[in-house]
Amino acid sequence: MSSFDISSIHAFLPCATPDAWVEAALEAQDVLLIDHANCEKKAASTALNLLYRYTDDFALLDKLSRLAREEMLHFERVIALMKRRGIAYRPLSASRYAARLHQSIRRGEPGRRVDTLIVGALIEARSCERFAKLAPHLDEELGTFYASLLKSESRHFRDYLALARKANDGASIDARVAHFLAIEQELIESPDDELRFHSGPPGGASPARRTSIDRVLKGCSGRRWRRPPGRCRPRSSGCPTRHARTCGQRVADRGR
Repeated sequence: MSSFDISSIHAFLPCATPDAWVEAALEAQDVLLIDHANCEKKAASTALNLLYRYTDDFALLDKLSRLAREEMLHFERVIALMKRRGIAYRPLSASRYAARLHQSIRRGEPGRRVDTLIVGALIEARSCERFAKLAPHLDEELGTFYASLLKSESRHFRDYLALARKANDGASIDARVAHFLAIEQELIESPDDELRFHSGPPGGASPARRTSIDRVLKGCSGRRWRRPPGRCRPRSSGCPTRHARTCGQRVADRGR
């Protein structure tokens, strides 16, 4: 297996993946591979959406067109593995991870561009860290495959972060990076009620987590929200937030 150095990834991320998540993932490798396939598709889709939205930035166009191609090649390799192992590509619900990160992206430009690129960097960094953490515990075929992804995932992280800095016109992005790192740490360390590639450790939502969700569902502007079973709907208009796990208006294709 490859021993590619990802010390920069470890230095960037706010915490390590909990061992409890690794243990759960090893016990449900079919779910892990299905969600991994979904993540690769979503990563390619995110890059393509940015290519369409920001045509004024040639560095972004160059880096993200390459990234989208690589993510789809990874997707092809994952589904080939699934086919060889007899794993059906069944539907899975989206995890809370990307939806919660995207919820904090600013609406206006250039903040929207900067935040979206920071979130992209964070997702790629966490993916790289989890591939590295899983690889030694997997069978030779899957472990070798995951180890082979470290170089490209690490480069995707660096590219997204560099593009975010460029998009902020030379001003520091440290405060925004810290903001998203704090959210990411809570998502990675707090109990999660479903196993996904970017989920927290197993064990249903804690009381603190449920309180946080209820507070989000009151709306970003402080309006009171109704929550009928399976949907989140305000009294006056469509839901403006992006909390895919608790809102009926899901955005499963928005990021990983």
